Amino acid sequence: MRDQSATVLDVANLKTVFNTRDGEVHAVNNVSFHLKPGELLGIVGESGSGKSVTMMSLLKLLPMPPAEIRSGSIEFDGRDIREVSDEDLRKIRGGDIGFIFQDPMTSLNPVFTVGFQLIEPLRLHMGMNKKQARKRAAELLELVGIPDAPARLKDFPHQFSGGMRQRVMIAIALACDPKVLIADEPTTALDVTIQAQILELVKELRQKLGMAIIWITHDLGVIAEIADRVAVMYAGQIVEHADVKELFANPQHPYTRALLETLPRMGEARAARLPSIEGQPPNLDHEPVHCEFAPRCKHVFDRCRVENPQRRDVSAAHDVACFWDTNAGGPLDAG
Repeated sequence: MRDQSATVLDVANLKTVFNTRDGEVHAVNNVSFHLKPGELLGIVGESGSGKSVTMMSLLKLLPMPPAEIRSGSIEFDGRDIREVSDEDLRKIRGGDIGFIFQDPMTSLNPVFTVGFQLIEPLRLHMGMNKKQARKRAAELLELVGIPDAPARLKDFPHQFSGGMRQRVMIAIALACDPKVLIADEPTTALDVTIQAQILELVKELRQKLGMAIIWITHDLGVIAEIADRVAVMYAGQIVEHADVKELFANPQHPYTRALLETLPRMGEARAARLPSIEGQPPNLDHEPVHCEFAPRCKHVFDRCRVENPQRRDVSAAHDVACFWDTNAGGPLDAG
């Protein structure tokens, strides 16, 4: 199912739970994916599907407890992140793997200048002195399109617009030349024009720097524009994974098809009502023992209610976790 050649990140059978007063919440359930140098993997799904928890699990950014990475492996450059020391983990965070969070206003520290927040990781991870780090910090702001960069190092986050704050977050994430950049819905809070600018910036930086990127979003339109491959998540599981063109041309999972049907189409009347996915996302208070999408699926049949489908190959670059054969228009052979 997965090409193991030249992978920079390889996640296998990852399970993350939250231990609460009301019991366990099974937020991530047997998630497996890989990432090759220089490629962009899109992770899509509704809110609560496990996208962000999966990515934060990779770097142990979740509070533990209540969170617990129960099983699985997270191999980065041949080492399992779950097994490394706290010191090595700090070097990986912000050094080898950069992270852009959703809301730059809450992610940037309001009491420190942007320059300080850029210079500190450069001194910590790259061993630069203050003069070298300041010069590099200004270069990073210029790289992400912030004018008059040396002077703006003295400014505080509130002195930047929303789009410019997100550019600062990208600069911080890129400060130590990471091999992998994880972007957690970085354009959600921005207006459409600024969103387009940030997407163009990311495409330019990816081409220039050659880093691998994981882009988390609920917006399939964004994925169509920037991704190489797509993993669709539902109820803490990857239910479909494919090259981006293949996914849009030949979606196999009913959930993926439903997501695509909610996208507006060019030429449709403005008054036309967009379809929605009926029902509610599942309660994750149990480990999946059947298809979690079954209550919302128009193709549901008996097997879906008693067995949890595992990912199966549709083609060399496409797999799906579903008992319904979309191409045949009927259930798969249970045997």
